[in-house]
Amino acid sequence: MASDTLGIIYMVTGAGPVVKCVLLLLLFFSITTWAIIFIKYRYIRKAQKESADFTELFWHCKTLSDAFSKAKALKSSPVARIFITGYLELSKFNKAKNKGEKDINDAIIEQSNISVIGNLQRSLRRSINTEVRRLTQLTPFLATAGNTSPFIGLFGTVWGIMSTFQGIGLSGSASLAVVAPGISEALIATAAGLAVAIPSVIAYNYFVGKVRLLDSELQGFSIDFLNIIERETQKQRG
Repeated sequence: MASDTLGIIYMVTGAGPVVKCVLLLLLFFSITTWAIIFIKYRYIRKAQKESADFTELFWHCKTLSDAFSKAKALKSSPVARIFITGYLELSKFNKAKNKGEKDINDAIIEQSNISVIGNLQRSLRRSINTEVRRLTQLTPFLATAGNTSPFIGLFGTVWGIMSTFQGIGLSGSASLAVVAPGISEALIATAAGLAVAIPSVIAYNYFVGKVRLLDSELQGFSIDFLNIIERETQKQRG
């Protein structure tokens, strides 16, 4: 293992300036990629956990005010944030709030059902779009790294092989002892490109799948919340 490591270090240090620049660029891609993977994994995992916790709490709350107080404590939950957005939108229609009503459920009165539901629906849609954008931040870089790293590595390899053959032409010798070191130094760029691309693509697909699941949860909660408000509005008018 130690000899292999020393061999790789020797090949890197012995590579030409263009190949070294390619390897430095791939090193930057690798460090950035792993930093994004670590950050997004923790963020999405926490978002999933807190969203599941809030959803369970929401269906056990007796009033929307109670759910609102619990939602404010779950700052990493996208579901809680869209609920807060919807609740604040409903508070604009809360004429009875200034008269000392205890809960917003009793305050949706003398308002147009279409107006209340329409405004709430648009507000929730905007909030969902914002949450999805927040969840997908930084992940496009993973796709970029996954798509471009192999080609960057291949460029370094091609350039290294060209330099090797140029050296062969100048020296006039084409023995394996002369060709092999240059070819191996060139191929390390391709290996580095693949080492960046493989985890980038895997992580990107993983995060896209998780974001789709969370988006589905947000859409489902939004529909359930709208149904609750619509039923409450109809009761107030009945």
